[in-house]
Amino acid sequence: MAAQKALKALEAGTGYSQPEIIADLQMKPPDLANANIRLHWLLDALTSPASTADAAQAQQRLKDVLSMHRYDALHQPPNLLDRLGQWIRDRITDLLRLLFGGGGNGLSIPVVYFYLLGAIAVVVGAVVIFRSTRGHLDEGAFARGPTGPRAPADYFAEADRLAAAEDRVGAIRALCAGVAATLAGERTWEGSPLTVREIFQHANDPARLRPLLLPFEAAVYGGRDVDAETYKRAELAAAPFRKPAQEAAA
Repeated sequence: MAAQKALKALEAGTGYSQPEIIADLQMKPPDLANANIRLHWLLDALTSPASTADAAQAQQRLKDVLSMHRYDALHQPPNLLDRLGQWIRDRITDLLRLLFGGGGNGLSIPVVYFYLLGAIAVVVGAVVIFRSTRGHLDEGAFARGPTGPRAPADYFAEADRLAAAEDRVGAIRALCAGVAATLAGERTWEGSPLTVREIFQHANDPARLRPLLLPFEAAVYGGRDVDAETYKRAELAAAPFRKPAQEAAA
């Protein structure tokens, strides 16, 4: 009982800054003797604070120590990643204050959970951005087609259907998929880590695919439309690659 009262009094006055004394009082049975010794040491330290006769010399020694190479990081400004992390933490703190108030009277939810949710959101966003920048097909462009690896001829047929429906952005995607599948195999478009530009480098003359590659990149990465004349040039660039596929199908 006495140990519990002492523990409450200690925590009320010093918080959790004295873990050794708290541990002594929480033991079963409590180590009152050791806690008493530590408390006397603490009182002695408080009543006899460290001091120096030559404050200027002590300050100079401190500067000399801090100027050592091992403490260079203390003098450098935070890098971009540190500033970004601090900005995210500040925004999460602002959100908590907005939702639950700053006085601590609202719902108590550990901040670490919000940091965890924020980290998950960042990871999900990074995955989405990474997948979109790899030049893979948007699933919506072929929602009505079969899933899994597809033959080049299937992609070219899909391009013709989409072009006839005046969906030239979807059609140019399909043309790129057909050329990529012809160059590097049927699983290239769905599973390759390479970009379309990198896949097209496997062609004998990659420069001849530029009329197909450039409008594809402009449409996918730049959100631009594909006009009829541009699509016609892209179709001509892809034509040599759909002939082998058609002959193989025949």
